[in-house]
Amino acid sequence: MSQAQLNSPKSWLVFGFAILAYISAISQRTSFGVAGIQATERFDASAQILATFSVVQLVVYAGAQVPVGLLLDKFGPRILITCGALLMAAGQAFLAISVNVPMGLAGRVMVGMGDAMVFVSVLKLLPLWFSGSRIPVLTQLTGTFGQLGQLISLFPFHMILLGVGWSAAFSIMSGFAFATFITTIAFVRNGKNWNGHGAGEQETGSRISQAWKQPGTRLGFWTHFSTAFMINTFMMTWGYPFLVEGQGIDGAMASGLMAVFVVVAIVLGPILGALTARHASQRSNIALSIVGAILALWAVVLLWPGQAPLWILVLLMVAIAAGGPASVIGFDFARTFNSPRVLGTATGLVNTGGFIGAFVTIYVIGFIMDMLHKANGSVGELYNLPAFRVALSFQFVMALLGMAFMVRERRKARRFLAEQ
Repeated sequence: MSQAQLNSPKSWLVFGFAILAYISAISQRTSFGVAGIQATERFDASAQILATFSVVQLVVYAGAQVPVGLLLDKFGPRILITCGALLMAAGQAFLAISVNVPMGLAGRVMVGMGDAMVFVSVLKLLPLWFSGSRIPVLTQLTGTFGQLGQLISLFPFHMILLGVGWSAAFSIMSGFAFATFITTIAFVRNGKNWNGHGAGEQETGSRISQAWKQPGTRLGFWTHFSTAFMINTFMMTWGYPFLVEGQGIDGAMASGLMAVFVVVAIVLGPILGALTARHASQRSNIALSIVGAILALWAVVLLWPGQAPLWILVLLMVAIAAGGPASVIGFDFARTFNSPRVLGTATGLVNTGGFIGAFVTIYVIGFIMDMLHKANGSVGELYNLPAFRVALSFQFVMALLGMAFMVRERRKARRFLAEQ
């Protein structure tokens, strides 16, 4: 593709419809997070079983990232976005008719598989249609616009869920995913600059090894792990029950608080994109600072005597939400340390970070909640503030682990650059 065709009106058209597919993917991913209380009733589920729904989806998502990266390097983003949209449509349709836990889990598996194909594919499109300093900014904007999907799950989906019921709500989400399947076929293209590299079985291991050996890939993985796992834990499973059952906020107010995530992403995403483009050497410091801020606000809320005041909860929402744009910094590390030949594989490896951290955290929180309930003789409410205080504190363990590895891999990455 000539330089004149890069950054062209067609580039923005392709990018726009790819973003629409990603918005849909985020809405499908987070839809179950606001349906947790209804799912507990529909499937007669404990906290651990409820956590299992999100854990299974995240395990599938994280486990698919490396295969998706390899397929992305071979077949290109258009095919993977198309397949992802179709899988999510099928998964949500199946969830709509599910009446027991195994059926519900099967639906979430399909959603997780489809979701896994979209984000890394949109990132792969950027260097095919844009050039120069636009790419880090557009990388951030991809994450920012994608968060509009949260608004879909928080408001129209949640209203339909409460007003009309489970089957209708998830059927409509399935229809949205199918609509993006059609628009991707119609408008998204890999571009003339695309050249599939092929990835035979003997080459697969070498691609993964080549990408992982780059210290920037490992730094990107731990950056994504540290910044993204808390926002995924909150949005996908435990945020809504914590606000409603733990903090005593009504459902509408809880949805409004969680909508702060989108506002923060829209405001902070472009700022972080510009900062990472201009001050590449400070990328890890920016990410570490944001993780520190999230932990500080969680400490305030969990140690607050009684239910925290609304303004403190708003600050917590802002801090957690900042982890979303900060996690995109991890992909910038992958882009700057890897050749285009293995960029899809490297991006997939980085993208597993925050989701591996999330599924471990979500499951452990559910386990702790059930354990505390049983220790109390299974008397009283399963979800209560003292139990949430203990269970959600596990996030500090995971965050400190991620930050320690970030610092370690940063030293290696800087030494590598100095040698180069």
